[in-house]
Amino acid sequence: MRYDWMDAYLLSKRAVTKDLQPEWNWIRYKIGDRMFAAILLDDDDKPVYINVKLEPTEGEFLRGQYADIIPGYYSDKRCWNSVMPDGEVPDELLKSLLDKSYALVLDGFSRKRQREILGLSCCGADCNACPLHASACQGCNEASGRVFHAPEGKACPIYACCVGKHRYASCASCGEVPCAIWRETRDPNLSDEAFEASIQTRVDNMRA
Repeated sequence: MRYDWMDAYLLSKRAVTKDLQPEWNWIRYKIGDRMFAAILLDDDDKPVYINVKLEPTEGEFLRGQYADIIPGYYSDKRCWNSVMPDGEVPDELLKSLLDKSYALVLDGFSRKRQREILGLSCCGADCNACPLHASACQGCNEASGRVFHAPEGKACPIYACCVGKHRYASCASCGEVPCAIWRETRDPNLSDEAFEASIQTRVDNMRA
């Protein structure tokens, strides 16, 4: 297979797992136990197709542009597409298709479940990396935003805006990140440099 980067590329995505479905002989890549990509193997364990999920109109368009993209083999052909593993589809295009498939399958979960799967709060913070998690604080998702630094009995202002007001899965859906609320809720113990670094880390987490 010419796309020898594919396995490492997919496993670098947040919360992705991989298994082998022995009856089909498919290597499956999943997010939240739902498959978003697969490498289909023949009886000699050689790749014959790469399956990705796309919006139906985009899949139809691409199949008209590339002979090496066909309706999904042994899949729902409205949404799934098969890419020849040794064809002429450019590497960057395949990466884009894999990204879209990952995002499309993740978006099929509820907004709360998306945050749980990714292990991130709505602002991109990784609660598991916080020293106060599971001791002074349950975590943003578990506490519905009522974390240790929030006003007593209320959700963190970021959570209240993102989840409560706008019904977003995360602040990544907002065009104003980082907004004034992010800056108003900064940890006073952080230096300016550390605070800006924390913002960048959270933004990168949401984009990963």
